Amino acid sequence: MDPLKQKFFQKSSEVKQEVKALLAEHSDVKVDEVNVGQVFGGARDVIMMLWEPSLLDPQEGIRFRGYSLPELREKLPVGKGKEPLPEGLFWLMMVDEIPTEAEVEWLSEQWQLRSKIPAHTCRVLDQLPTSTHPMTQFAVAINTMQTESHFARRYSEGMSKTEYWDASYEDTMDLIARLPHIAAYIYRRTYHGGNHIHADDTLDWAANLAHMLGVSKSEDFKNLMRLYMTIHADHEGGNASAHTMHLIGSTLSDPYLSLGGAMNSLAGPLHGLANQEVINWIFQMLNKLGTRDPTKEQITSYVEATLAAGKVVPGYGHAVLRKPDPRFIEQMRFAKEYCPNDDIVNVVWRIYEVVPPILQGLGKIKNPWPNVDAHSGALLVHYGMDQYSFYTVLFGVSRAMGVLASMCWSRALGMPLERPKSVTLDWVKQFLVEKQA
Repeated sequence: MDPLKQKFFQKSSEVKQEVKALLAEHSDVKVDEVNVGQVFGGARDVIMMLWEPSLLDPQEGIRFRGYSLPELREKLPVGKGKEPLPEGLFWLMMVDEIPTEAEVEWLSEQWQLRSKIPAHTCRVLDQLPTSTHPMTQFAVAINTMQTESHFARRYSEGMSKTEYWDASYEDTMDLIARLPHIAAYIYRRTYHGGNHIHADDTLDWAANLAHMLGVSKSEDFKNLMRLYMTIHADHEGGNASAHTMHLIGSTLSDPYLSLGGAMNSLAGPLHGLANQEVINWIFQMLNKLGTRDPTKEQITSYVEATLAAGKVVPGYGHAVLRKPDPRFIEQMRFAKEYCPNDDIVNVVWRIYEVVPPILQGLGKIKNPWPNVDAHSGALLVHYGMDQYSFYTVLFGVSRAMGVLASMCWSRALGMPLERPKSVTLDWVKQFLVEKQA
């Protein structure tokens, strides 16, 4: 180990123990309007952001403009399919109104008209090794399209602050229109030798993504993409990708640069990449057990071994939720209708019966319930998409709708540069000394 690395390791190890001891004694001490535990805890539960499109309730789960997922399934237009169209959800997030069929059809047509990918974006992607992680490709592609940004161009021309929302809206519409094409391009070049599939302009936004992926010709897969794009679209502003988008956007970076950063955040294992880890864990378990039809007892033993090894059970737990994720429940509802006899889907349901009681028995887990990632991979595998590393790209296509809608609102309301106050460990220790004096 080199001398700087050695010194850093020694110093950081000492400080880590010091912080642990400090928090054990002083975590609840107030510092301004928060406590010491929150200063060290990633700003958990600190209300500090306005986020219009959605709100996450610990008990009820995600609500988009006040509507739960079951309510949206009843109220949003479905077009030619059976599941709500993401176009309708985007309209709702933007203007707080359930759109009509005609309004959703108009939005679908607008996204079709704006969907052409810049030629240089494809050229840049084609220079990357096909072994490059799909999320890296996705973020690269978004950044290369920044050359088309209305906001960047108009800002350089001296646009008024009152026009920021307008330029952001135009970029938002262009970006959302192009992302399914980008995702499909990455998928086909990475896993299918660059054998691309042309868009079908008669299809809605999510169904066209399903078509261009070429995974399945089933109408059910189109319905899955409609559902997937809807339930992953937003999760209020505190999650990592949304917060990243908000932070970068607050500097007046254009929507392309902001979304690129948000997607890099989504690619983290503690965030969107978790869907990849869940399905990988399931197949590792099945390989270890030597069966695709494990008993509850076998699953229990494997889960306990996972926990005993100091690992977590992927797909379980959530920073905010304290009940099963409604997005998990929606995917279960879909699976019961479309593929109730799928072996991997049934394994997911069996895990759902086994894991929460085990985690509850540990006595220190606030949320032992499944989150959205616990089910999504099984559905994608059912329709033939077993390339796990691509799953987060689909998540990113969907999440773009919520974070871009919020950016439009931030620009319209003139939200300021985000600049929280940070302190040093010495500052905290001195504060506690003075507090106790």
